[in-house]
Amino acid sequence: MGAITMESPLIQGAYMASALLFILGISRLGRVRSARAGNRIAALAMLVAVVATTIVLWGDAGRETLWAVLAGGVALGSVIGLVLARRVAMTAMPELVALFNGLGGAASMLVAWAELERARGTWASGPRGADGLVVSEGLFGLGTVNLATLYGPLFVVAAVLSILIGAVTLSGSLVAYGKLAGKIRGARLGPLGIRPLNAVLLATAVAVAGAVGFAFAGDPETAAWAIYALVGLTLLLGIGLVVPIGGADMPVVISLLNSYSGLAACSTGFVLQNNLLIVAGSLVGASGLILTKIMCRAMNRSLANVLFAGIDAGSAGGDQEYTGVKSTSAAELAMVLDAAQSVIIVPGYGLAVAQAQHKVQELATLLEGRGCEVRYAIHPVAGRMPGHMNVLLAEASVPYERLFELDEINGDFKNTDVTIVVGANDVCNPAAYEEGSAIAGMPVLDVWDSRTVVVVKRSLSPGYAGIKNELFERDNALMLFDDARAAIEEAVSEFGDL
Repeated sequence: MGAITMESPLIQGAYMASALLFILGISRLGRVRSARAGNRIAALAMLVAVVATTIVLWGDAGRETLWAVLAGGVALGSVIGLVLARRVAMTAMPELVALFNGLGGAASMLVAWAELERARGTWASGPRGADGLVVSEGLFGLGTVNLATLYGPLFVVAAVLSILIGAVTLSGSLVAYGKLAGKIRGARLGPLGIRPLNAVLLATAVAVAGAVGFAFAGDPETAAWAIYALVGLTLLLGIGLVVPIGGADMPVVISLLNSYSGLAACSTGFVLQNNLLIVAGSLVGASGLILTKIMCRAMNRSLANVLFAGIDAGSAGGDQEYTGVKSTSAAELAMVLDAAQSVIIVPGYGLAVAQAQHKVQELATLLEGRGCEVRYAIHPVAGRMPGHMNVLLAEASVPYERLFELDEINGDFKNTDVTIVVGANDVCNPAAYEEGSAIAGMPVLDVWDSRTVVVVKRSLSPGYAGIKNELFERDNALMLFDDARAAIEEAVSEFGDL
């Protein structure tokens, strides 16, 4: 039996099975109930791909070092992943997702860069065949082939795109992490972030990318400097593109960067001539773009507006002073809930910060025990990443059937006794219905249609949009000024004593 190569039916069959598992896993991520299973299926798909590649390296004489590196990387990555999964709090999950996106971009960039360097060295000093053209074994034992075929235009274009997209994803994701973690404030990092400079960086990067292609088959040294310049320019471009974007738009940015990481991986698949990587990268890239479109629709804004304009809080912020605001207490909230037959809970980032999801579920369980109907209204951009609230509530074992998206539940507020808004702001602001408002046209939860609205919030400070929330002044609105977890915990105690 000969050595198992990348073209062996066993390996190709494993890659086909892995691709199908990736498709099945991603399809299941579209629903809350099946998302956990989808994640496990996708993880299994990755395991199959890694094992298949390991088998190829194991049976290939002279590649023991590569196998050791692969095995060590899998072991180290598994340990790091396990530690992060257990230690990272749910409030820090958006930052972790941003880092994951960045690492995906970095991997694609480095692989493509390494392949360009290897190909450049082969062009310069590789052995030449009888026809006078350079020949190479290629990666993963492809056999001796004409270099013009192995490293043709498709290879160069794919490698350049992989570096360009991967580097932008890496630096942009690091900036997104810094903004989400509160480590980067403002819309500039020195001159980076100025739109004219971004345009110059983009144009220069495209020009340098073209120079890589022209210089690749010519002077190897020129090609080397062009590659270095491309990496540096695209890293700066990633910073410049993301740093001006405000925190309110981070859910869109994260989903877009996720798409970028998939597109970079797809390009790297063409570099390595690996069909599985092409399929998996395409799936991630396409799903990320679809999710980005959904998030933009949820804010009634175009992607261009998110990336290049942002929410101009000063344009329509209006008077920030509040009048007629009525405050309440946890004890009064308990009495209001005691008479309620239907309750809707609207979670927001404040719930995540306070880690109040378990207390909210405890309160919901008490209410349901007394015959009250309890549901959760989930706005698509609540939190700091897509699906943030769904993940938080799932962690607290909230039944999937209690979670309702905006379109499903918005018409039911008028038939609801009490709506409890926990740490949300912009997603339930009536200003969205006012022409000229900074969030005009943004779909919001019509919580004010309920008989009573109780907003659990530390203060009257504005949300990320930076504008006044007129909900706080409504006649049927009560403000419970406190930490979300402490307020709900006290309400649970008071409700249990009634």
